[in-house]
This record gives sequence, structure tokens and C-alpha cells, in this order.
Amino acid sequence: MASAREEVEQLVQQLERQRNELQVKMSLAKLEAREEWEKLEKQWAQLKANAPQVREELGATAGDVGAALKKAAEEIRDGYARLRKLL
Repeated sequence: MASAREEVEQLVQQLERQRNELQVKMSLAKLEAREEWEKLEKQWAQLKANAPQVREELGATAGDVGAALKKAAEEIRDGYARLRKLL
């Protein structure tokens, strides 16, 4: 039977391992979140830059242009949802 001291030492060692694993996962999550954010920022900038032109063209070819704009916006929305889960 393990002594109380041994049990405490084992518990501390177990907690230290768990802590170290979580530190690594948190670092990876931060990196993944940052990369996702940078990707989304590029998409957002492109969407914002193209929005005025798209609005003008909507009158002439509403179907194709509107669908493309909607798809781009949905991709950004989905990316934001992924980012929220990472944080």
C-alpha cells in the first residue's frame, strides 16, 4: 500500500504531465487560431474591396455575381465559427 506521501507525489507528477500537455495544446491552438484569423482577414479584405463593384453589377447579372458574393460571405462566416471554437 502506498503511503500518503507517495500518493501525493504521484498526484503531483500526474498533474504536471497534464499541465504540460495542455500547455502544448494551448500553444498549438493559439497558432491555429492566428493562422485562421489571418486567412479570414485576407478574405474579408477581398470581399470589402469587391463589394462596391458587385453591387453595381448586381443589376445586370444578379445571379452569378450575387451567388459568388454570398458564397464568399458564407466562407468567412464559417471561418469565424471555426475560430470561435478554437478560442
